[in-house]
Amino acid sequence: MTDLIDLVARAGLGGRGGAGFSTAIKLRAAHEHRAMVVINACDGELGAAKDGAVIAHHLDEVLAAANRIAADNVLIAAHRGSDTLARVQAAGVEWLEVPNRYVASEESSLAALAAGGHARPLMRFAPITSGARDAAGRSIGPTVVFNAETVWRIEQIVRRGPGWFRSYGTDEEPGPRLVTIGGAVCRPGVYESSAGVSIAHLLDLAGGLAEPSHFLWLNGAGGGLLPVRAARSVRWSRAGLGPHGLGVGPAIVHAVPAHTDIWELVAGVVERAGAESAGQCGPCVFGLPALAEALDRVIGGRATVGDRRLLSRRLALLHRRGACRHPDGVAGFVDSALRVAAHLLPPPVRVATEAGVA
Repeated sequence: MTDLIDLVARAGLGGRGGAGFSTAIKLRAAHEHRAMVVINACDGELGAAKDGAVIAHHLDEVLAAANRIAADNVLIAAHRGSDTLARVQAAGVEWLEVPNRYVASEESSLAALAAGGHARPLMRFAPITSGARDAAGRSIGPTVVFNAETVWRIEQIVRRGPGWFRSYGTDEEPGPRLVTIGGAVCRPGVYESSAGVSIAHLLDLAGGLAEPSHFLWLNGAGGGLLPVRAARSVRWSRAGLGPHGLGVGPAIVHAVPAHTDIWELVAGVVERAGAESAGQCGPCVFGLPALAEALDRVIGGRATVGDRRLLSRRLALLHRRGACRHPDGVAGFVDSALRVAAHLLPPPVRVATEAGVA
């Protein structure tokens, strides 16, 4: 196992699930704590499809890498009723059936589910790598969660070497990586690329735009919006997307058709995010519905200047308050929309004041 950890460290593999955390560090944690390993193949983010593609086309390599990591102590997690789960079950490997709820595939939710509890996130300060307890006090053994693509890349590194892996991408974000490209493109699907290419290059992989588009929606409910006009100048990397409040994340690029009302899309995402929470923390139970209500007033043209300030305050209250990062991601998504599409909102309603008309 030590040789595998060193090999992956030299390759510089970061997790492909969204956070980009060092895979070598997670492998070391799995080894030191004799942890259960859960391979996340849920495609849990809105618009994601690459986990399913990995299981459909590279399951043998995923299983080979899983055997190197933890042998008989591995589960592959997939959503209930999905083609991915059916493929895993047909392969005769240990599997974890995950409820079709947004936060159910968050890594601590998977750890809780694998331990026989509910698929709900643990408090963010409760590390799962060395063991934890859920909200009901149930013990959760040491657990390490890897994204399905990450595990596939581990096997590629073993077979082809760190040098091959580093020949793709950038020094900071090396290696090939999958990206789900959808929306108003000619050939929606999962494609292989690498960090450092232009966003326009990604669109070209999918045949380019099939119809006019003004905005690109990156990385689902935890991502944000980017004007299409920036596609040729902005690089698909942490450095390129960072100034726009974005990152490579779970690698989803969705070209929003020009006929789509961008603020109706944003409102729909916020509403869905509130409906699919675990219902265990105030920021999700109360904060997301309050955000949706404030946003509805602004979009509907019923908001005063004070209402717009209220929207900003409610966004600020969502950051770093919940058990998981679900409300943080949604708040960031709305912040992103306000940065690039505020000009499409109705003007504030003018209201009478004691001094006259505001």
